[in-house]
Formats: sequence, structure tokens, C-alpha cells
Amino acid sequence: MAKFDDPEAGVRTGETVPPHLVAAVDRLARFARVMDTAIRIPGTRRYIGLDAAIGLVPIAGDAITAAAATWIVVESARLGVPKRKLARMVANVLIDAGVGIVPVAGDLFDFYFKANSRNLEILRDHLRAG
Repeated sequence: MAKFDDPEAGVRTGETVPPHLVAAVDRLARFARVMDTAIRIPGTRRYIGLDAAIGLVPIAGDAITAAAATWIVVESARLGVPKRKLARMVANVLIDAGVGIVPVAGDLFDFYFKANSRNLEILRDHLRAG
């Protein structure tokens, strides 16, 4: 068993999970960071990622980011997350894509609603609970 690593917080939480799960969660955490919080907006404490940038392309951008965001959901299902939590993850992706389609308002929404980070946290909570 290996320590469950939370790279965003920079600390080990103390929970133990099998090593292959730690590697999978680390991959998903890197993906969520790139999609949601890769770049700090100068002069603020806010971050944006590829999700917000790609989402600027009308309709196609939101479809692309929604398709990419399903990777966390698919991997979570593979890692044994229950259907109820998977449904919440799918809802996060659909909310992000649905509101993201609306010009300007959807782009502002992407700035605040980080579906990938939310879904990663659902996965982490499931793994912590055992």
C-alpha cells in the first residue's frame, strides 16, 4: 500500500491506496490541473486552464472540452466509483458544457466552475472513504 498523494495541496493525506491507484489519480490530477488551473491570472488569485481557453471557440470548443472531461468519469468508473457519484460527475460535465455554450456568460462560468477539479475531488473522496 502507498500513501495517497494530494499534489495540489502539496501534502500526503495519510490514507493508503494501492500503488496503481496512486499513479492513476496522479495522471488525472495533472489532467485536471491543465484543464482547469494551469495558468494564474496576473494580479489575481484566480487560475484558468485549457477548458476556459478552448471554450472560447463557439460550440465546438465546449464539445471538445466536454469530451475530454469524460476521461475522468471513465477512469473513475474503472476505479470503482459508485454509479451515484459517477452520475454527479456526469452532471458536472453536462453543466459545464451546457452553460459554456452560452456566449460570454458561458465563458465567465468556465472561469468559476471547474468541472474537472470537482470530478477529481469526487474520485479522491471515494478513494479516501475506502
